[in-house]
Amino acid sequence: MHHCYIKISIVIPAHNEEAFLPKSLAAIELAKKNSPLEIEIIVVLNRCTDGTEKIARDFGANLVYEDARNLAQIRNAGLAEAQGDILMTIDADSYMHPMTFADVVEKLDSRQFIGGGCLVLPERYSLGIFASMIVLFPHLAKHQVSFGCFWFTRAAYEATGGFDPTFITVEDVDFAVRLKRYGKTLGKRFGTLYRSRLTTSCRKFDKYGDWHMVKDPAFLKKVFEGKDRETGDRYWYEPDR
Repeated sequence: MHHCYIKISIVIPAHNEEAFLPKSLAAIELAKKNSPLEIEIIVVLNRCTDGTEKIARDFGANLVYEDARNLAQIRNAGLAEAQGDILMTIDADSYMHPMTFADVVEKLDSRQFIGGGCLVLPERYSLGIFASMIVLFPHLAKHQVSFGCFWFTRAAYEATGGFDPTFITVEDVDFAVRLKRYGKTLGKRFGTLYRSRLTTSCRKFDKYGDWHMVKDPAFLKKVFEGKDRETGDRYWYEPDR
């Protein structure tokens, strides 16, 4: 089959991720076996003081350095170096499905989609995590977008202006909303990979407790407003993260 695209670049922001990055990279390696296209892996090293850089280097990933405590800037720094026709970004503590690359190519080759996200599932379940998913759902359903592992063409990324650094949190939701809006102008849809779902670590629940989102609705509100530096620092950017 002839494909419209030649290469995929996947960008992984990484701030002290030695505990999670090996598993994430191993999942990408497995998915590469099913990919019809060449894969470029870019790890964006963000103020790492552990073994993250060595893990990424030993794996053969391309390395980019970005010290900003801002995930939009970190993602954009990696995407700026990407060589692919198809661009993707995934978090270092998330694990893609073996068919992710194949499904992304199929969706974009159809010319019906501008890009999209994934069905995201936690690596473990509990009553608290289930309750948190229910609390989170209205925030995400409002925009009708999926996230977790974003995929889009280089042209769509450039047309939307990339991730917006004025967002300290939920820069991914903001990007998805703008990508979807841009797609509509071209008569294309925002897609979700349901078969090739994403598994994400539960480290936030491990650290703050499985019920923390349910117990602290004010915190969740601040996260989804996207502009609160203190919340962003505590949850994403501080030295122990």
